[in-house]
Amino acid sequence: MANFDADALRELRDVQEIAIRTEKHPNSAVVIWVVVADDEVFVRSVYGTRGRWYRDLAAGGPATLEFAGRRLAVQAMPVSDPAAIARASREYLSKYQPSPYAQAMVKSEILSTTLRLEPR
Repeated sequence: MANFDADALRELRDVQEIAIRTEKHPNSAVVIWVVVADDEVFVRSVYGTRGRWYRDLAAGGPATLEFAGRRLAVQAMPVSDPAAIARASREYLSKYQPSPYAQAMVKSEILSTTLRLEPR
């Protein structure tokens, strides 16, 4: 498992939104939420499996994250470990708690879209 450097992890912990571009749709960035739990970077689709960027990544395609003037090439790994999914959910609720959409990110039908990102 490849790890992000300390600066990238700190920025991803702090940033509220990132843009993601998949290799399949490089001209179309989608704004998503990201969390860091125990130095692992997680994303999930609020639209469930209907989210286009999610489908692209779940199919094994690479992507680029854009945030804080940076571009990071990433690969996604599906998460099936209940403990990791729970850690990601706690981080979503903690980080995005003021938003009315935070609860949508931890609905049971959304949890299966949890992906762990690794640098490429």
